[in-house]
Amino acid sequence: MNKILITGGAGYVGSSLVPRLLKLDYDITVLDLMMYGEDVLDDHPKLKKIKGDIRNKSLLEDLIPGNDIVIHLACISNDPSFKLNPTLGKSINLDAFEPLVELSRKNNVNRFVYASSSSVYGIKSEKNVTEDMKLEPLTDYSKFKGDCEKILNSYKSDEFITTTIRPSTVCGYARRQRLDLVVNILTNHAYHNREIKVFGGDQLRPNVHIDDMVDSYIAVLAGSPDKINGEIFNVGFKNQTVNELANDVKSIIGEDVKIVQTHSDDNRSYHVSSEKIKNILGFSTKRTVKDAVLDLKNSFEKNLLPNSMENKKYFNIKMMNSINLK
Repeated sequence: MNKILITGGAGYVGSSLVPRLLKLDYDITVLDLMMYGEDVLDDHPKLKKIKGDIRNKSLLEDLIPGNDIVIHLACISNDPSFKLNPTLGKSINLDAFEPLVELSRKNNVNRFVYASSSSVYGIKSEKNVTEDMKLEPLTDYSKFKGDCEKILNSYKSDEFITTTIRPSTVCGYARRQRLDLVVNILTNHAYHNREIKVFGGDQLRPNVHIDDMVDSYIAVLAGSPDKINGEIFNVGFKNQTVNELANDVKSIIGEDVKIVQTHSDDNRSYHVSSEKIKNILGFSTKRTVKDAVLDLKNSFEKNLLPNSMENKKYFNIKMMNSINLK
C-alpha cells in the first residue's frame, strides 16, 4: 500500500506531511485548490500536484482509482474562514465529503484517514476530554466536522479501514505558513511588535507542533487494521491557558516583549486527552509549544516569511476575501 491521495495536501499541515511521506517512499497525488501556490511543495518524481476542487466529482473519479490510501485534509479551515461564506463552507466541508468517501470505497481504496478537529467537543468541564465523550459543537464548522465523522464511520468495513484524527490547534513553521492560529499569532506579534495582546487568558487551548501532527498521521498509516479501523484519535501536546502560551512565547522571543491582557467574549475552552493514541499506537508528542515558537523565530530571522504582518497568504480570511471562490 504505497499510493496515497491527499486532499488539501498543499495546505498548512499538508505542506509538511507530503515531504515526509515522500521520504518514506510513498507515491503521492495531491489534490488542492493551490490558493497559496504550488511552490509550497517541491517537485518530486513520486509526487503529482493536481490543481482542482474536491467538489468536482468527475475529477475525483479520475484521481481516486489506483490509490491505496486517502488522507482527507481539505476544508475551509476554522470558524472565521467558514463564517465568511457559510454556503461555500458547507459545500466543501460537508456536502463534498460523502461522495469522496463513497468513490474511495467503490474504487478499492483500503484506508481513509480524516482530519476532523478537537473543536467538535465544545466546552467541557471534565479535566480530560476523551474520544468517547458526547460532541457538543458550538459552530457549524465544528458541527460539520462531527457529521463527517459519522458519515465515515458508516462506511467502514474490513476492506475499507477508516480512521479519524481530532487535532488540537497546530503551531510552528511550514512551507505553507499560517499566522492566524493562536501560538503563531502570538509569536508573529511578539517578534515584530514586541507586544502581544491576550484576549481573556484563562481559556485552555491545546496545541500541537506541526511536526508532531505529521508524525501522528504516519503512526496511523503504520497501524494495523485491528488498531485503527473505525477509531478516533485526539492529537495534542498539552492543555495550556492562553496566558501560559503567551508566557512561553515571551520566554523564547525576549523578555522585553510586553503582554497586554484584554477582555474576550470567546470562552471556548478545550481540555483534550491524547492518551488513547499513546495507548493504542504508541504515539506521543515529542515537541513543545516553545519548540514551535523557536522554529518560527528562526524562520523570521532567515526571512523565510517576508512581510509576515501583512501578506495575505499567511491569513486565511484575508486570502479568502481576495479570491472569488464559489
